[in-house]
Amino acid sequence: MPATTTITVDAPVATLINVFTVQADRQRELVDVLVTATEEVMQHMPGFVAANIHASDDGTRVINYAQWETADAFKAMLDTPAAQVHMRQAAALADGFDPHLYAVASVHHR
Repeated sequence: MPATTTITVDAPVATLINVFTVQADRQRELVDVLVTATEEVMQHMPGFVAANIHASDDGTRVINYAQWETADAFKAMLDTPAAQVHMRQAAALADGFDPHLYAVASVHHR
């Protein structure tokens, strides 16, 4: 069974949330670059679990919510030349970006 995004407290994953700011006329292109990066490179890397790309309704933000088996697996990806090519493409389209690793602190359901 393929891995899927897991949002639970104490999930054994490292969660990347990267918030990109972008001009509305470039949002779709940035989404496409992130999707291509995921399909061509990221999902084939050791430790990759899942990625979810979100586009804001107002066109000014794109969020990459990705999970890796460990923080070390995520950091190893950052040093991979193939991943760096895509990260440079995304950075060139964005006005800014703010990546951080997170742990889930709380989850609520109705």
